Amino acid sequence: MAAVKITGVQKWFGSTHVIRGVDVDIADGEFCVLVGPSGCGKSTLLRMIAGLEEITHGEVTIGANVVNRMAPKERDIAMVFQNYALYPHMTVRDNMSFALSLAKQPKAAIEAAVKKAADILGLVPYLDRYPRQLSGGQRQRVAMGRAIVRDPQVFLFDEPLSNLDAKLRVQMRTEIKELHQRLKTTSIYVTHDQIEAMTMADKIVVMKDGLVEQTGGPLELYDRPANLFVAGFIGSPAMNIIPGTVRMGAAPLQGTGSAAPHVVFADGATLPLPNGARATDGQSVMYGIRPEHCALTGVGGLPSEVVVVEPTGAETELLIQAGQAQLILVTHGRTAVNPGDRVGLAVTPGKVHVFDQGTGNRLAA
Repeated sequence: MAAVKITGVQKWFGSTHVIRGVDVDIADGEFCVLVGPSGCGKSTLLRMIAGLEEITHGEVTIGANVVNRMAPKERDIAMVFQNYALYPHMTVRDNMSFALSLAKQPKAAIEAAVKKAADILGLVPYLDRYPRQLSGGQRQRVAMGRAIVRDPQVFLFDEPLSNLDAKLRVQMRTEIKELHQRLKTTSIYVTHDQIEAMTMADKIVVMKDGLVEQTGGPLELYDRPANLFVAGFIGSPAMNIIPGTVRMGAAPLQGTGSAAPHVVFADGATLPLPNGARATDGQSVMYGIRPEHCALTGVGGLPSEVVVVEPTGAETELLIQAGQAQLILVTHGRTAVNPGDRVGLAVTPGKVHVFDQGTGNRLAA
């Protein structure tokens, strides 16, 4: 196992600046997820760590070694690809043992390594089958087994679950996390799915346009997004974002009769400003509130209308029209409202996020 350090890494493809100065420290044994929209540079960064793409500027260090000039096979890493990359003419056993055979490992050691990996991944009944005889989930297990037998310093995963159906993706997500907890090998995982990032990672690196927007633990990014992009990207359903203007004076909050700093929206509606927000009177802001931190209230609150009701069983998702803004609200259990109902909308002030409209940066102490 080894730590990975990415320092000032840049990548140019001709005149296109794809990675524009990335710094990330990944601790020994940590599960780090690189997440962001398509085209943000996360897969390119992973391929540079693997040695499949040349680094234009900066350094990548694995353990004590700067690996910029090392060939991929010298870096002691193992990569799991999106399309499995299995040899179709080889059995599962041969696919898993191929790298060790190339390295001329003793036959007994190869057999022991393959058996251990097959036991961990539940592949023992399939060792003599060919990839075409396996399901998508089984093929992905074989790809992981091929990585495990090498006992590398670092595992690299390039969107390994994107070819699987939704139910199998959830199952494999759990299996990969359990595998990491068992092996404790440093892992770097690329995905565009923020749910995968939230549920699997020790550390999340959110990327956009070749830059790191924020790095931190899943709940840190969820509770304290550094800017509007992270706020909108992390969380499902996405955070509600409404433009407004800060008022620090003694105007009464709508529906409460009390005076406090608040945000006024385009239609004149108001909602409370959270304590500690570094905002000034008259400042244009984006007011963010997560769907689970909104609530329906029988008395007072922001006058609103129910537009759509989506029951999912354990929760109910509501689309609410509040003045000129449409908001998503998530309630636990079931709620007795219907489209067209007039309701009051309340928010939890301590859970509100405020961002500067110009820079998109968080306004908080």
